[in-house]
Order: sequence, then C-alpha cells, then structure tokens
Amino acid sequence: MNVTVRTEPEPGERRVAATPDSVRHLVSVGLGVSIQKGAGNAAGYFDAEYVAAGATIVPSIDLAKCEVLLHVRPLSTADVRKLPKTAITVGLASPASNLAVVDELRKRGVTSFALELVPRISRAQSMDALTSQALVSGYRCVLEAAIRLPRFFPLYMTAAGTIPPASVVVLGAGVAGLQAIATAKRLGAKVSAYDVRAASADEVRSMGGTFITLELETADGAGGYATELAADRAQRQQDLLAPYLAQADVIITTAAIPGRPAPRLVTKSMLAGMRPGSVIVDLAAESGGNVEGSKPGEDIEIRLAAGGSVTLVGMKDAASTMAYDASRLYARNVSNLIALMTVDGRVQPDFTDEVVDGACLTRDGTVNHAPTLAALEAESAPKKAAK
Repeated sequence: MNVTVRTEPEPGERRVAATPDSVRHLVSVGLGVSIQKGAGNAAGYFDAEYVAAGATIVPSIDLAKCEVLLHVRPLSTADVRKLPKTAITVGLASPASNLAVVDELRKRGVTSFALELVPRISRAQSMDALTSQALVSGYRCVLEAAIRLPRFFPLYMTAAGTIPPASVVVLGAGVAGLQAIATAKRLGAKVSAYDVRAASADEVRSMGGTFITLELETADGAGGYATELAADRAQRQQDLLAPYLAQADVIITTAAIPGRPAPRLVTKSMLAGMRPGSVIVDLAAESGGNVEGSKPGEDIEIRLAAGGSVTLVGMKDAASTMAYDASRLYARNVSNLIALMTVDGRVQPDFTDEVVDGACLTRDGTVNHAPTLAALEAESAPKKAAK
C-alpha cells in the first residue's frame, strides 16, 4: 500500500508531513512512500534524503490515485472532491472550523483521521501532534518577544551598573505556555504565569515559574483543557490580572479551548496600563485572539497616554517558522499513528482500538466524532427548515 506526501498548498506553510526519518519508519512496516518533488525543501529536507530513506520522488501528486494521503494543514473541499472513496487521510483537520470539509469527507466516503482528536492517554502520546506543535510554538513566542523587547532578558551586573532581569508573564500553562516559561527562564527572565486549571500551579513551578494565584474558582475541562468562562467570571479574571500585567515587560498568551474561539484574556484598557516599550505576544491570534485587537502575522504599536508604546504581536504559523524540527516531530506523530493501523503492509484501521477510533473523523459515509457531527447537524438544521 502506498503513502503519499505532497507539498503543502497553504501559502506560508513550510512544514512537511513526512521526513526521511518517518519515511524509514513507514517503509519498515511494509508501506511504500511517494514524496512530491521538493515537498520537504522549505523545511530543510531534500529529495536525495528521501530517496536514501526508501521513498520514491514523483513530479506531482494525483489525488485521485491516493491510497493514503498525509498532510499538515486541513484539506480543502476541492482536495476532498478529488480523492477516491477508498482513500485514507491523516493530518490536522480543525474540524470545528472546517465543517464544510468534514461534510465533503462524509459525502465522499473517505476515511479521515484528525490528529487533533488523538486521545490524550499515555499510549497515544507519541501520536499527539497538538502537543508536539505547541512545544515549538511556545518556544518561538519567547524568541519573538526577545527580539522586540528593547532590553535584556537576563540579569547583568557590570562595572557600569546592574541591569535587572526582564519580567515575563505567561497566560495559559498548557504545553505551549510551559515551553514559553522554560524558554524565558533559560534566557534569564523572571517568569510568572497563570492558568484557570487546578493542576497548572505545580506545572508552572516545575518549570521554574511563579504561579499567579487569583481568587477565582478553577475551570478544568476534558482532556486537560480549560472550559470557557462565563462573562462575569471572565471580567473578574481580567480585573485581577491587570496589576500583574502592568508590571510586566513581556506578556505571552497561549490560552485555547478546542473547538471554540480563543478566550479573551487581555483588553485594550489592560494594554493601556502596561509599561512603555513592553511586548505582548498572542499565540492565539489565528483563533480569535487572547488579546483584544491582535491580528495574525501583524505587529501593532499601541500608543500610551503617558508616552511611548506597547508592541502587540499576533502570531501566525508559529510552528511553521521552525519548520525543520516542527516537521520532524509532526511527521513522527503521523508515522506512529499509521504504523499502529498497518497490518502486513496495508493500512487497516482497527476501530475497536480506542486510539484509532478516537482519532477517526469520518468513515463509511458517517462522521465518527460526535461533537463534530452535532456541530454539523446544528449548522444544517436552519437550511433544512428553510426548505
């Protein structure tokens, strides 16, 4: 059975769904691998390396002939319409925000696996692409802040005087937030962090950060994520966080709720109270933004009444900016899932396996993921009523 990898069509996406290392893994379980010519160039993986690993380089990819298609970014409806009904796809799908694509996958009868849906259990950790890519993104956010902040991160004691360390506040202590804490600490900053989940305090301290304790109840959700806050509680959270943000040189926001817009943590009035020259990096800019006014891929200068400004950085394609290592981790997540489903050189998903069934988005003309199915039915209900 053949596995296909193409150049990612999304502008600006530099990652690739297979690396020479993951190709060797796929070949070792009996699969053939076809890589589009130059598919890994932007990530730093070149055709000769793929050939040495056992792949075949092809000039272009005919989706109509794909048996197993690996991808990074979610497929488009146009892509899905070209796939044969027997196709299997594996990659990120963002099902909550791509319901039209999910519907097309269902109509085509394609068996699709969304890496966002991989169960958060110990046996599936090696397939958890959300975690691997969040690791890259959290690291990158700190670098983006450091190059924009007009001062040092670490403490320096010199003959000309002492330079105090920068104060960094991280909002959201999931994988990306914890990596941001660790990276900022390595650069010598004084780091504190906040998250609404109960387990976060110990996790923040384990990374060397100081946990910000607010007089609020925790809000733990399924799978280790937070739940969405009610409006009055969200407002209270903002009020309590404001004094901490006013003393920060750098703020990094990483909070996310699967299938929902990013929670609003920082308002324009809170930005107005920050120090001149400070930097705030919003990792969630692409999903609505943790910070009011952030825009993906843009730096916005916010003028302060007392003079000076604050730089608001909206992150875009964060993991893609470090495509070599992001691809290395992502491709291994993918190959581990594929290997789990491969028997005698063929990808044959066993849906009695909780990992396989949990990661499956569509199969046999149905939507296998209950929350996505409910969202799709809710979206189609008004259209049916109108008819």
